[in-house]
Amino acid sequence: MAMADFARYLGPREIVRWSGRPQQGIALRATDALLIPFSLLWCGFAVFWEMSVWSSRAPWFFMLWGGAFVCVGLYFVFGRFLADAYLRSKMQYALTDQRALILGGLTGNDLTAIDLRTTSEIRYKDIDGSMGTISFGPNPGPFRSGGIWHSTSRNAPEFFRTADAANAYRLIQAAKNTPSPNA
Repeated sequence: MAMADFARYLGPREIVRWSGRPQQGIALRATDALLIPFSLLWCGFAVFWEMSVWSSRAPWFFMLWGGAFVCVGLYFVFGRFLADAYLRSKMQYALTDQRALILGGLTGNDLTAIDLRTTSEIRYKDIDGSMGTISFGPNPGPFRSGGIWHSTSRNAPEFFRTADAANAYRLIQAAKNTPSPNA
């Protein structure tokens, strides 16, 4: 983790206390219990449709129409996991004495900054004792807490499945209870 990546986003007296990265590679989430069967049904039906159109020598419009649904189905089955893994490969996290910073996006240059003192809801979920997820902001609920296009398209910013998350959560709680240096 290069702390220099966050240096340009820090305030004059802001100090980085912790940094991390999300779990790398393919990651399954709770919403995948519904999305995987749905995506297999979608893709299977689209492939069946397309094969029947090709075998019946239907007009070219039907072939193109079915081909678009096959492409969407293949993305639902495979592509969304690859897109999610790519986006997480560009993501970095940092905690300062005042804010939580998430650097990510397609190029790894999009910054999300969360003021720890004013964020009303911060949740911690332990994964296996060595890894956890910290979410900032209201819980979007079970049916809005994951993306169809890729899993990192959540509503609330988060430190997703990162090592040493328990320590990061303790630092967040300490920062929330520390008076503002500008007060």
